[in-house]
Amino acid sequence: MKRHPLLPLTETTYYVLLALLQPAHGYLIMSRVEEASLGQVRMAPGTLYGALDNLLKQGLIERAPSEDARRKVYRITKSGFEALSADTQRMAHLINAFTNATQTGDAS
Repeated sequence: MKRHPLLPLTETTYYVLLALLQPAHGYLIMSRVEEASLGQVRMAPGTLYGALDNLLKQGLIERAPSEDARRKVYRITKSGFEALSADTQRMAHLINAFTNATQTGDAS
């Protein structure tokens, strides 16, 4: 199987894409990232908007229609979903490899 060209995703990118499985504006994205990471990842606005700009340029997210003209709403694209899914599968494979290695006594 061919590896997705953007893998591995950074932790920030992964959490932002995960947060955008449902459209959201900036503050909601930051809240979802913090919640999904169990408080381990807290994004400052500058970090978030830099990440959003990069993800827009890469075609992994897009602007979504919004009823509130003051808020920019974003959503994940098909390409973004594919990258998120591929990285999730990559990490699951790593976890399985570790689990198998430690169950068979390969760990020191």
